[in-house]
Amino acid sequence: MKVEKPPAPAVAAIEGELDASGKCFAVVVSRFNAFITERLLLSACDGLLRTGAKKKDIAVVRVPGAFEIPSAARTLAETKKYDAIICIGCLLRGDTAHYDVIVNEVTRGIGQSAQETGVPHAFGVLTCDTLEEAIDRAGLKMGNKGFEAALAAVEMASLKTAVSTQQSVVRKKQVPPSRSAKRRNDNAKVERAKKRK
Repeated sequence: MKVEKPPAPAVAAIEGELDASGKCFAVVVSRFNAFITERLLLSACDGLLRTGAKKKDIAVVRVPGAFEIPSAARTLAETKKYDAIICIGCLLRGDTAHYDVIVNEVTRGIGQSAQETGVPHAFGVLTCDTLEEAIDRAGLKMGNKGFEAALAAVEMASLKTAVSTQQSVVRKKQVPPSRSAKRRNDNAKVERAKKRK
């Protein structure tokens, strides 16, 4: 069977690479449901190491539960020491009566922290109906979401660098003034000259 190559895009795209070398990462992991979160953490660290991160460039921060993840992630992001933050937790519908509230707050908090600090945050918080579903997503039937979150963090950290590099190149180029701006400047010079006479 022959697989066709997709057509090249009409416009060049900026993309991140799966290269963590030279970058620093923080992993915020919840102790609640540790049976699951520890598996996610091991795979996240494995993903970072496989893409070139050094052990010394990975900080692991433990928090009591998923609700505390956004606060810790934001505190770490505000230090500007990390190129990306990986958020790991596990919420099971049966464990708390206020599951939906916690899920929404954790999701909102992580997203808000990423947007307001400018540091990429990878979402590795499982939101599952059953323990079996969580086990499947932590390394059995459905891969390991901790590993996937690590790869997302690496790619986003790389993308941020690529975009920043492109912006600095654009800023260095001199953009000629538009005709209307030139006309306004010329008119202002004429007016100043008239006032001096």
